[in-house]
Amino acid sequence: MKLLDFLKKIFLFRFFDKLEDKIRGKLSHHPVIYAMIGSVGIILLWRGIWIIADNYNMSGLVSVILGAAILLATGLFVSFFVGDRVIISGIKEEKRIDEKTEEEIKKETEEIKEIKTELKEIGKDIEELKNK
Repeated sequence: MKLLDFLKKIFLFRFFDKLEDKIRGKLSHHPVIYAMIGSVGIILLWRGIWIIADNYNMSGLVSVILGAAILLATGLFVSFFVGDRVIISGIKEEKRIDEKTEEEIKKETEEIKEIKTELKEIGKDIEELKNK
């Protein structure tokens, strides 16, 4: 039996999954409160990890090496500290938003509006074809 299948059968897994859906659904309507609760959770998690590391007398160097290894292995290191948008814009050789001129930003905004208009027209065409 796979671990995930086993966990799905456990009552607590289902309970917390449904609870998380309800809480996330309600808090999504109140983003400031959602952010505050989330930040408290993150801080408490960091505090707990910090205390555990202290209990094992982990040096700063060991913490950095272990943390970097975990982040690199999970793929979170680059995406968290640099971000996907920065990487993609670098690959496409795009300018950062602070490097763009006002005209370039207006041009991009107009292009986005044109694309949205074209998508709406395509959607209407598809609906017409479905109705025939």
